[in-house]
Amino acid sequence: MSETTWLTQDSYDRLKAEYDHLVGEGRTEIADKIESAREEGDLKENGGYHAAREEQAKQEARIRQLDELLRGAQVGEPPADDGIVEPGMVVTATVGGEKMTFLLGSREVAGDTDLDVYSASSPLGSAILGHKTGETVEYKTPNGATVKVKITKAKPFAG
Repeated sequence: MSETTWLTQDSYDRLKAEYDHLVGEGRTEIADKIESAREEGDLKENGGYHAAREEQAKQEARIRQLDELLRGAQVGEPPADDGIVEPGMVVTATVGGEKMTFLLGSREVAGDTDLDVYSASSPLGSAILGHKTGETVEYKTPNGATVKVKITKAKPFAG
């Protein structure tokens, strides 16, 4: 069961290009590496062959991940800059007394940024979803503790 992921058109296009490369050119490249390593002889002691097979497994896992993500993606414009917390927003909040800035959404939307990412379905994400700047909400952690969250800023992610 896949979760819907909000993506900007730019993020979707970037991920789709990666997917297209991996299923086309990428698969050809790895097959060539495996074939070259296979020609070197005894497969039991052939480090190049085993490394190429491991790389192939990682690549196939990434292809499956991208395929699922792209099939379940909701593509559209960034959310409105209205201070209401929703997926695709960079949120600054005081969480349990500590100031945090993070993206509410998915790691794929964040791309190469250093932002921490919280899913809208995480305890923190679901607690702040739909609330606006200036509001204070609470959520329970998995161990039962209650954490107060004061939302101080919510702006659309500019990628």
